[in-house]
Amino acid sequence: MRRLLFATCLGSMAAFAVGSAVANEELIKMSQNPKDWVMPAGDYANTRYSKLNQITAANVGKLQVAWTFSTGVLRGHEGGPLIIGNMMYVHTPFPNKVYALDLSKDQQIVWKYEPKQDPNVIPVMCCDTVNRGVAYGDGKIFLHQADTTLVALDAKTGKLEWSVKNGDPGKGATGTSAPLVIKDKVLVGISGGEFGVQCHVTAYDLKSGKQVWRAFSEGPDDQILVDPDKTTDLGKPIGKDSSIKTWQGDQWKIGGGCTWGWLSYDPALNMVYYGSGNPSTWNPKQRPGDNKWSMTIFARNADTGMARWVYQMTPHDEWDYDGVNEMILSDQQVNGTERKLLTHFDRNGLAYTLDRVNGELLVAEKYDPKVNWTTGVDMNKSSPTYGRPKVVSQYSTEQTGEDKNTKGICPAALGTKDEQPAAYSPDTQLFYVPTNHVCMDYEPFKVSYTAGQPYVGATLSMYPPPGESHMGNFIAWDNKTGKIVWSNKEQFSVWSGALATAGGVVFYGTLEGYLKAVDAKTGKELYKFRTPSGIIGNVTTYEQGGRQYVAILSGVGGWAGIGLAAGLTDPTAGLGAVGGYAALSNYTALGGSLTVFALPQ
Repeated sequence: MRRLLFATCLGSMAAFAVGSAVANEELIKMSQNPKDWVMPAGDYANTRYSKLNQITAANVGKLQVAWTFSTGVLRGHEGGPLIIGNMMYVHTPFPNKVYALDLSKDQQIVWKYEPKQDPNVIPVMCCDTVNRGVAYGDGKIFLHQADTTLVALDAKTGKLEWSVKNGDPGKGATGTSAPLVIKDKVLVGISGGEFGVQCHVTAYDLKSGKQVWRAFSEGPDDQILVDPDKTTDLGKPIGKDSSIKTWQGDQWKIGGGCTWGWLSYDPALNMVYYGSGNPSTWNPKQRPGDNKWSMTIFARNADTGMARWVYQMTPHDEWDYDGVNEMILSDQQVNGTERKLLTHFDRNGLAYTLDRVNGELLVAEKYDPKVNWTTGVDMNKSSPTYGRPKVVSQYSTEQTGEDKNTKGICPAALGTKDEQPAAYSPDTQLFYVPTNHVCMDYEPFKVSYTAGQPYVGATLSMYPPPGESHMGNFIAWDNKTGKIVWSNKEQFSVWSGALATAGGVVFYGTLEGYLKAVDAKTGKELYKFRTPSGIIGNVTTYEQGGRQYVAILSGVGGWAGIGLAAGLTDPTAGLGAVGGYAALSNYTALGGSLTVFALPQ
């Protein structure tokens, strides 16, 4: 049986009339209409799949540019627009403008929101001034600003309904993540792991902005919202003080574990899923222990925030392999039994398939053959190290030690995949994954914590795997077997989110600026078009006036493009990315724009 949890998008302007009490029910109901795109990932399951099929593998080669829109902002454009009926909502990096465009009136600007923010937040943002998108619910557009302010804007007028501060930029906290509306709440994470922020996911009331619950990634049980007896890790209760026992003294208070990735939700289970990032600092010698619950998949009750289960993928991280990448939910048969699955492509180079009901680990395999820091995960349930990765001593920065350069680690700190989201097609039961094909040298050093100052403690250099020149692949992945089905090489990392469609076509963008379309079954390239700047945005599709469109934000930047975005030239700057991606400046330049494609009329 092959079925999707939800279709990709939500319906019409009628949604503006619903109240928060039924907003979630209305979103689910309207998800049956694939003409719109009303959640950051297209649906609660984070599949980035559309049932629209006007554009097919047979005709996609005829795509043409239908219209374009300049955002007026430079730096990296991540995320993608929302489409609700005739309205499209486009966001930008700092200063985090939001445009409301009327698609039925030649994309007329209905309203524009431009917050006034202190530019001092810019140097506190780790890896460019990106923003991953806005959310919709209860007739409002929700934006998480760089200065951590979460704002609710009237979707019709752009009027500010309420705002709330989600963190303290003075201590290194910033806002880059896309919110998600669930029932009568809007959930949002926080950035700041490179500044020693104790990170969290927070639920705010949809109507008022009042905080409902906040769950930290590390700390005492009451702060991380776990039940020592009922919250499980690989089927066993986590026990009392599961987090603070794995930190030295009060280090958990500056422990990182940030939550700037994607949120997904299963309404039937009423569970929200997300991952936490790296522990602070990047120098593993300074924080002995497993550093729980950084690098962890959380499954939480959406109403209370209480964790049902957790799974730490990279205990005592030594490489900055943040676990924030999206959790994709699917219902598939495994060994003849229908299972509710969660699939996650981690920065550490391992792709995980778990049962999302109870957190049972089903598959953990490398999705780039060059991954070398581990030989794999211990899958023996009777082993004392069950579920842990087996670390190769040669690539352990902990074992090599401070002020010594550990060379040839694959993947690099930006991972085999960073935040750029994969897509899942229920038609092929394959996952389409944008990847980095990059290795690194990593030298940790002692660093002191000062609030609001970088708390990194490592220098890096990045490069393609030995003997190879390409830095990215776009792959199709079987989550039941843990195997690559096909793989396409790309010169640079694929830093764009993928889109799968019922037309048998998969779309993604490249750092040089190409929008590409490939055959979902074979990976054969069917179409490409060079947009004005490098693409780190996520491909979106919608239907307007009976015509299917494909939209993509271009605007080079993000971690991979930080050298271009911020004008950096030191090869070690940008946490090692400037040197690794120096050649990118030969192919593209700064500039934010939206390019929309359609078949000729």
